[in-house]
Amino acid sequence: MGQMDGPVAGLVKGRELQSDSDASKFIMLGLSDFQEQQILLFVSFFVMYFLNVLGNMTIILLVRFDNNLHTPMYFFLGNLSFVDMCYTSAIVPKMLANIVSEKKTISLVDCILQLYFFLCFACTECFILAVMAYDRYVAICNPLHYTVIISTRVCVILVISSWLTASLHSLLHSLMASRLIFCGNNKIQHFFCDMAPLLRLACSDTSLNKLLIYTEGGLPVLIPFTIVLISYVRIISAILRVSSTDGRSKAFSTCTSHLIVVILFYGTIAFMYMRPSSSFSLNYDRIVSVVYTVVAPMLNPFIYSLRNKDVKGSMKKLFIKRK
Repeated sequence: MGQMDGPVAGLVKGRELQSDSDASKFIMLGLSDFQEQQILLFVSFFVMYFLNVLGNMTIILLVRFDNNLHTPMYFFLGNLSFVDMCYTSAIVPKMLANIVSEKKTISLVDCILQLYFFLCFACTECFILAVMAYDRYVAICNPLHYTVIISTRVCVILVISSWLTASLHSLLHSLMASRLIFCGNNKIQHFFCDMAPLLRLACSDTSLNKLLIYTEGGLPVLIPFTIVLISYVRIISAILRVSSTDGRSKAFSTCTSHLIVVILFYGTIAFMYMRPSSSFSLNYDRIVSVVYTVVAPMLNPFIYSLRNKDVKGSMKKLFIKRK
């Protein structure tokens, strides 16, 4: 028996070390397994991230320092740009580091933190887009009462409520994810820590996590989307009642940029999370994730600046002052 204790003890100790190792870190497989594509991926995502930070920071500075942009609409736009910048920053820097690294690992703590910030910024974006849709509804359908309904106090309350609700939502799901036990396979088939890849790797019971996702999980998307949908139904109805063509065109132009951003953001989310499970494909899911986590936040400032006369005018004044 004494001779058996050594091998048995060594085997048990080896399993414990393996379990601790698997439970303490994950391997991020990223977007591609081919080594020759890593340089192209790094350059592409670095450029997109740089454009994201540059574009959104420009919008934030313009809204902050141009008095002509000190209105509720641009206050919300500045917050949206800040969320977009943080949203991508929670994912892309770690992804770039993993692309150039041989280990491509992320600790369990960092993974849960990334999940928290990803959910927080994503949900905040949903709420901010809904707030912006409501702002456009009031501006077009109740223009005489706009300054009373959308006051400075109301703007601050709406933005703080958006951040607070999103933070509580992401905290709940992150805490539930932190209770999971991971063992065996520790390879995340994604380029960031999303909920679905983590649930696939969990060894413990995930029924409570899935129940929470199916009940409360969709509310931060469905409620803002309902607000956006109702707002635009009323906006379009009000615009169609305008007699002159120029009046309709002018009214619709004030919300065209926002509508494009909403379609791009919610369209990719709907494709990602509202499909039947039988149609799930790992490669397609990762590509769609790139659209709403990297591409859409990068395009938002350009969509607003290219179609908005006030923003373009503010940028021209900024360049003239620099000259």
